[in-house]
Amino acid sequence: MAKKLDLHKTVFELTQEYPELVQIMAELGFTEITKAPMLHSVGKVMTIPKGANMKHISMADVAATLTEHGFELAGDMPDLTASSAKPEPDSENAARASGGRTEQLKAYLRRLADGESLERVRADFVREFGDVEASEIMQAEQELMKEGMPLTEVQKLCDIHSALFHGATKEEKIANAEKEVEASVLRKKAQEEIKKQKAFPQKNYSNKNERAAALEAIAGHPLYTLTRENDALAGLIKKYRETGDESLISEICEISIHYAKKGDLIYPLLKVRYGVSGPSDIMWTVDDEIRDEIGRLAKVTEHSATWKKQLDAALTRAEEMIYKEQNILFPICAVNFTEEEWYGIYQDSKDYEACFGGTRAIWEDAEQAAAASPADPEGDIVMPGGSLTREQLTALLNTIPMEITFVDAANINRFFNETKGPKAFKRPAMALGREVFSCHPPKVEPMVRQIIDDFRTGLRDSVQVWMEKGGRPMLVRYMAVRDKSGQYLGTVELVQDMEFARGHFEGKS
Repeated sequence: MAKKLDLHKTVFELTQEYPELVQIMAELGFTEITKAPMLHSVGKVMTIPKGANMKHISMADVAATLTEHGFELAGDMPDLTASSAKPEPDSENAARASGGRTEQLKAYLRRLADGESLERVRADFVREFGDVEASEIMQAEQELMKEGMPLTEVQKLCDIHSALFHGATKEEKIANAEKEVEASVLRKKAQEEIKKQKAFPQKNYSNKNERAAALEAIAGHPLYTLTRENDALAGLIKKYRETGDESLISEICEISIHYAKKGDLIYPLLKVRYGVSGPSDIMWTVDDEIRDEIGRLAKVTEHSATWKKQLDAALTRAEEMIYKEQNILFPICAVNFTEEEWYGIYQDSKDYEACFGGTRAIWEDAEQAAAASPADPEGDIVMPGGSLTREQLTALLNTIPMEITFVDAANINRFFNETKGPKAFKRPAMALGREVFSCHPPKVEPMVRQIIDDFRTGLRDSVQVWMEKGGRPMLVRYMAVRDKSGQYLGTVELVQDMEFARGHFEGKS
């Protein structure tokens, strides 16, 4: 099934719809597309035809390559027969100075005007514009003011401008600017961390290991389960090292389930509710690296000496993480989490498969607490299109064959539906009422922020992401939710398993 590629859309928009487009375009000669700062700045104002014209790349070649990769081009097609010969050097330099560079500088200013942090914009700026001239910045500022941007917004670039031009040589200027950016980010982060820590009650960690050990001894408690998973994983790694039995690797890959529970249920709660951000900022990223590396190696068919060395390194990191969990993470959780929060983690963990050959133990106290919880209140919910009881509305939303998440205008998770069967993305009830960004690993958070920022400012109304999960095609749609006047109310995420569509069309062929 062809993927429609609208040539009216910007390069940034298209790569959000089709991430594989980045590599395809880079191979065509659009090498800057692989640089995140360029993609998030120039990419937001540049279309493929415009970029091809500036790079002197034949649109005929572009169209042919995209078609070969299954894309169907839509929108106004440029003249594919036009010459792609490069202009004379003088005219090329003039075109770059008056066109692309000015547009890129304006893109940085727009990011500032849209509320993006000065540190992020400035860091991108100095990496891409080490040789920028003051006259170029002034030209970009003047053009933006002509387009209606207030002078106060344009003047935000002055901070970047002064940082960049402090130094005798180009290298010194860039180094000074980057140092200033780094120092500014560190200062800001330190201030935020100090402020957050002061807002949380101080805890007594003197008996943290004893408290963790007591919880690990309660059958069915989350720390009981996680500890036994660690014991089983350690046993599998030891057995592999002793025997070299490569059939054990598939079971070791179940480490992804163990790490998913930590990432969804523990890290965000520690960071948001208790101000303990270290595990979220560091351990979560390491978890992802270990999981991805072991998963990658498991797919390799030729097990060379290099492969064995890489696997050994990944397993060593996994062993180190076991130690950190048992001696750092779990004791911190034992000191901070309340009994009600442990109950919530226990209930949410039921959505995850058992791993390493273990079985799910029952925590009697949590089960009794859930049975004693009050029933939902009754009453009709009246809407412009009619009215439904809570029971009817809940059942209706749960019947829709999609995983639905609603995040309000303050970026707070407000609603998850309860789809039948296994979920593509786990949505723990404990995450309701928390900021959506806390539910994503550090490497994904910037993308989530960018999408929501674009929805909030009206730059975009929807984003589509196609992916494979568990060998099945999945469509993830992010859509801005607005009222009748266009006011932003929040973002809805819709996750749909598209295997049925593939089966339908393959059956027809």
